[in-house]
Amino acid sequence: MLDDSTKVYADIENVEQSNASFEGSSGTFTFRSTHSKIHEPMNENQHHSTSGYWRNFVDSFKEFDFDELDPNLSEIEKAQAIAARSPLQRGLKSRHVQMIAIGGAIGTGLFVGSGNALRTGGPASLIICYFLVGTMIFCTVQALGELAVAFPIPGSFLALNTRMISPIWGFCMAWNFALQWLIILPLELVAASITITYWNNDINGAVWVAIFYTLIVSINIFGVKGYGEAEFMFSIIKVIAVIGFVILGIVLNCGGGPIGGYIGGKYWHDPGAFNHGFKGFCAVFVTAAFSFGGTELVGLAAAETSNPRKTLPTATKQVFWRITLFYMISLTIVGLLVPYNDPRLIGNSSADASASPFVIAIRNAGIGGLPSLVNVVILISVLSVGNSAVFGCSRAIATLGDQGFAPRFFSFVDRKGRPIFGIAVTLIFGLISFLAATPKETTVFGWLMAISGLSAIFTWGTICFTHIRFRMALRAQGRDTSELTFTAMTGIWGSVWAVFLDVLILIAEFWVSLFPDDKPDAYNFFQNYLNIFFVMFVMCIYLVWKKFNVVFLVNLKDVDINTGRRVDDLDQIRQEIAEEKAYIASKPLYYRMYKFWC
Repeated sequence: MLDDSTKVYADIENVEQSNASFEGSSGTFTFRSTHSKIHEPMNENQHHSTSGYWRNFVDSFKEFDFDELDPNLSEIEKAQAIAARSPLQRGLKSRHVQMIAIGGAIGTGLFVGSGNALRTGGPASLIICYFLVGTMIFCTVQALGELAVAFPIPGSFLALNTRMISPIWGFCMAWNFALQWLIILPLELVAASITITYWNNDINGAVWVAIFYTLIVSINIFGVKGYGEAEFMFSIIKVIAVIGFVILGIVLNCGGGPIGGYIGGKYWHDPGAFNHGFKGFCAVFVTAAFSFGGTELVGLAAAETSNPRKTLPTATKQVFWRITLFYMISLTIVGLLVPYNDPRLIGNSSADASASPFVIAIRNAGIGGLPSLVNVVILISVLSVGNSAVFGCSRAIATLGDQGFAPRFFSFVDRKGRPIFGIAVTLIFGLISFLAATPKETTVFGWLMAISGLSAIFTWGTICFTHIRFRMALRAQGRDTSELTFTAMTGIWGSVWAVFLDVLILIAEFWVSLFPDDKPDAYNFFQNYLNIFFVMFVMCIYLVWKKFNVVFLVNLKDVDINTGRRVDDLDQIRQEIAEEKAYIASKPLYYRMYKFWC
């Protein structure tokens, strides 16, 4: 074992040699790989020639071939070594990650949920609140990008929470995040079956649930490549749909379309720009936050990206365009075309396409056929979120196993880089979606959603707080950001701003949940705020498990900022970055602006 001052970072991207070293909190430890590249665990062509395709397929589900670690390592160091070696395959390409960043979180929150927000607060509240939450999301993704590039390990921020903040908070947030996506899968499958009723009301919803469930299972059999390709196609469709709606909306607002007539800002005056005063504004603030759910999956995918240093910085910038174009501009158009008092904005569910302001705007213009097309996009968005749920939950479950927060077999990763037990648990829980065939499905899913309702808010706030702690730990240990190959554009103060807004959202949600009207409503409060009590429950479990012998905040000088770091020749990287900057500086202004934001 070497001295603690030795700095040997882990190259988890492409280990060419048969040996690789990783730095733990108490020194450097080495494992020997039986493969020339740890991310290519078997020669598939050779195996195919001897055993056939079917045998190759069966063998792919066997556990990734790890050699034994140094028995002298502590449990924490072993968990960090497993995370650093990253058996998850790096199958996501730049185009996958960029499209996930641009269109991955565009779903029913935008296409349907924005209608409820418009009805609750009016068009002005809609734009202001989505803008404020958009700044928070951009700061969060920038912080996540910095952390993920520095530590491209499985679990990403879920693993770093334990290290940068405390094990008890890492335990709570990992379980909270896993539960969020575990519940979202059956919810989205049911939502997809509800979406179909826009065309056909006669077929039992369980039939559609079975079809969509089979589709999602088929996608995830192919591992991260299946997820990446599916999300790439889903995102392209969603992006094209939103751009098409923006163009169409401008034409309709200016008097085009079958009915014609200039609209302008008429609906901002009658019925008005705001509705329900400040409480309506706060309600929209909360709705806007939930509309951005899933943004953090870009960071979770870092461990399965072929080149995190170049892919993730570009992907985090794409979030700016998603917020600006797909939320701000499209919702501005919606606020101009649909009055907030339109009775059709009150839908029966989160997937009720008839309540989508996008559909209502097209119907008001007298255009036939297009509402069905928008409904197809809504259906695709729902399936996209369901597919992302399997990815997010399975990786979270694997991280729980790696960190010892769940039984070790949950960390099982097969030779194709699939966290097979994580995927299995997610898909088994997804079978709850067949409750769509019962008359009580609305009640059941309402309470399931309540359990994980605030998970995204906790996740985003924790990511930013982890980033703040990372920067503070660097400073406390006499190091600085010069050793990082990517730093957040928004810096540490962007993370502070994001944490502040996360706290405001929690306060606003408390108020509008407890007092939906003039009188307190306990039932409504628990349906919207139950997740807080779940986090407290999980925290109590950890305290009892550890017999109340816990650290609530790791000392900055004790924070491990080495394990899992990539082996980069910093001098070479800095030279490459300097050359890239010099090349960009030599280009015209429009190109420099493009590279800054893209």
